[in-house]
Parts: sequence; structure tokens; C-alpha cells
Amino acid sequence: MTWTLSPSLDEFRAQAGDFLAAHPAENTVLLTLVHNLTEGGPHVFGPDDPQYGWWRPGSGAPVVGAFARTPPYPLRLSLMPERAATELALALAGTELSGLGGGVAPAHAFAAAWAAESTVTANERLYRLGTLVDPSPLPAGTVRPATADDVELLVRWFGEFVAEAELAVPGENHRPTVERRTAGGHLHIWEHRGTPVSFAGVSPVIAGMSRIGPVYTPPEHRGRGYASGVVAAGSAHALAGGAAEVLLYTDLGNPTSNSIYQKLGYRAVEDCVSLSFEV
Repeated sequence: MTWTLSPSLDEFRAQAGDFLAAHPAENTVLLTLVHNLTEGGPHVFGPDDPQYGWWRPGSGAPVVGAFARTPPYPLRLSLMPERAATELALALAGTELSGLGGGVAPAHAFAAAWAAESTVTANERLYRLGTLVDPSPLPAGTVRPATADDVELLVRWFGEFVAEAELAVPGENHRPTVERRTAGGHLHIWEHRGTPVSFAGVSPVIAGMSRIGPVYTPPEHRGRGYASGVVAAGSAHALAGGAAEVLLYTDLGNPTSNSIYQKLGYRAVEDCVSLSFEV
């Protein structure tokens, strides 16, 4: 096997950092995880220690696959060959895993080699912004950065978003994430007549990449174009901040969001899947 496993973020960055940065779109989630762990410490996601790994197809070969595991969240795969994913399942044998996410082919290759039944919990498509197109028609209202006064509302909206998307993690507390992202200026609110009606996250620029998400509009405010407005504004913010690539994920089961983002200039990169394992 050619996987190296490590509990050290510094070692992971030294060994896999160049590979992750060379493919910022396909590795967007891992790049963001590494950024958050670097900024917030090893327990920013929970009390358990993270685990990392990187894969070379042979001795002395460059790294072409990586993963990070930040309990209680599922393991996340980088861009990688199916062979690497299969070997990773063997390397992690005996580890308790709740699930994983990544590109369709490597995720299913891992699942096929994993000694537990898997269930698909999400099918997503990764999009990359081409030329940003303003929403048409423009929705009523304006965008503004979230402030400390918005934290309670956004904690509730985060909870509603993950519940609706069926992404909830047992015991997950959204407040630290909301407070951290609000303080960093990474949450944007669309407001109409003084009332918040939609929001979008905009990640910091990492390896030339920024990712939009989550995006959420409460049901009572839908159908008015607010999500298009806040995503377009967030995309413009990312570009102004120096992003060479602006990315976002959509639920393949939601034709409305896929259509909205394509109209704004987003183009498909790859399909991804989330799997849960019986434990």
C-alpha cells in the first residue's frame, strides 16, 4: 500500500499541500478544511482528533490523492484514482466511519472495498463560475455582510438548511461555525425592506479558490429571486477578493438551484456523492 496516515496537520500540509493547491476546484472541500483547522486549531470541528492521509502510486512518486477525517463529520476524499480509494478502504480497516464524501468514482470505489453497507445520502454537482451574469430580473433588496446581531437568526437558518438538505450530523452545534464565519466576513445576507430574506456563505480565497455555500432562503421568502441575488453578490465579492475560481455545490435533486446557478454563469465541473455506512 502507498497510503501514509498521520495525525499531524503540519505533515499533511507539507506532503499533500502542493497537490491540493494544484487542483483547487476538485479539492475545494479539503482546502477549506485545512484552512479552518490551521486557523481554528485541531478541534475546531469537534473534540476528537483529526486524521489525514496522502497517497503515492509508487515510491518517490508525487502525491495524487489525499483525505481528511474530522469527526463527527464524514471522511472527505480529494481528487484521486479509484485504485487509491480502494487501497484507502483497506488501510483504514478497523476504523469506525460514519460515511464519506468525494467524487463519484473514488467514493464508490472506497465503498465497494469497505466492509459495511453504504447508503447514498446526497448527490451533488460541483460548479465553477465562468463569466458572472447578473440575475434577470434583479431581485428587490440589497446585500450586506452578516454582523453579530444576525448570529441567532443564522444559527437557526443553518439548522434549517442542513435538515432540509438531509446533511445534519447528530449533536452538531452550528453556533461556532456561524460566529467564526460572521467574524471573518464570510456570511452575506440579502435584505428586503430591512428584513433578512436569504443568505450565502463565501469562503476566504484559498489557493486562488473561493466557494459559495451554504445558500438558504426560508420557504416563506422563496420564488422572488433572493437566492440568485445573494449568490451573484457573493460571487462578485469573491472575485473582487482575488479568487481565480469561484465554486459552489448543488443538490442534483433540486432542478431549481441547478438552473439558477447556470443562469448566473456557473458551469459543471464534476459530480460528487455522500455515503453513509452502517456502524
